[in-house]
Amino acid sequence: MRRALRLAEKGRGRTSPNPMVGAVIVARREIVGQGYHHRAGEPHAEILALDAAGARARGATLYVTLEPCCHTRKRTPPCVPTLIHSGLKRIVVAMPDPNALVKRRGVARLRQAGIEVSVGCLGEEAERLNEIYVHWVRTGRPFVIMKAAMTLDGKIATANGQSKWISGEEARRQVHRLRSQVDAVMVGIGTVLQDDPQLTARLVDRHARQPLRVILDSRLRIPLRARVLSQARQAGVLIATTRHAPPSRIAALKQRGAEVLILPAEHGNVSLKACLTTLGRQGITSLLLEGGSEVNASALRSGLLDRLQLYVAPALLGGQDAKGLIGGASPASISASWPLNDLQVQQVGKDLLIVATPQNKSTTRSRRKQ
Repeated sequence: MRRALRLAEKGRGRTSPNPMVGAVIVARREIVGQGYHHRAGEPHAEILALDAAGARARGATLYVTLEPCCHTRKRTPPCVPTLIHSGLKRIVVAMPDPNALVKRRGVARLRQAGIEVSVGCLGEEAERLNEIYVHWVRTGRPFVIMKAAMTLDGKIATANGQSKWISGEEARRQVHRLRSQVDAVMVGIGTVLQDDPQLTARLVDRHARQPLRVILDSRLRIPLRARVLSQARQAGVLIATTRHAPPSRIAALKQRGAEVLILPAEHGNVSLKACLTTLGRQGITSLLLEGGSEVNASALRSGLLDRLQLYVAPALLGGQDAKGLIGGASPASISASWPLNDLQVQQVGKDLLIVATPQNKSTTRSRRKQ
């Protein structure tokens, strides 16, 4: 199963909105077939492993990291009928598929066909591997990672907005790799006006997958010459706005190749929850939040953050007027602070990377494997 999990990992950043899945077929203690899901719309891991095994699959054992699918509401045929007719004797499944169209049904059909099935081998590892998919299925919203570069005293920019470059080259390269692995990158209009970013994955392979760039802009103040719009037809741009946006600006932005989404307002700004829910419906399973302090504060207070990824530079900026990581008003007491769990710290070049999980989990709704 560990080999199947390592194979599944090879699909990271490419299978969305599907999960990463790996499969290994063993006969007489020898691996006779293996495979992993490369991307949505292409064959699933189990089918690739069966193709590799051929006739040697008869009487063998299949190790697969996720429950095989059994429904037809997707681009590829269901795996369960093929597995039933393959001659496999036993199937070991790491975890059930949380998708309501599959959950335990795939296992039940395999058992009804006389195949021995066991579930739970390295299940925790499998769920960690596919935490993004599991979150999207259970909540209907993308898994949100808040990324920020800050000084040791928690500042992300000077008082006049300068932030280039707080983090070092190795940290920036890692962020570009992360951009290539998520479905979308989000910033607020303030970041666009101040930094004019491209929000693309550049410091990685030139064939890197590009994320959808999402801009929160309640009144469509984005300049038509903004760099994020210059590649709108090659790397998608979605601008989330409100009914206060001028129709002429909507038309102009659409002409530039951007998608404009009109959403409810909350305290005068685009409702972040409405935006994430809409993105989830569009199949966006993961999102990298690279906003400024106010967008960070909105996400944290709304309970919509799933992970923090903070690059801490060995420098002090100081100043009450410098921009802190989290904007808005301070809570009245220390007891109102946000607890963080699962802290991990590592060195990335000259910087420290701190990864943590805020205590704000909630689960609802469902999505399906495609």
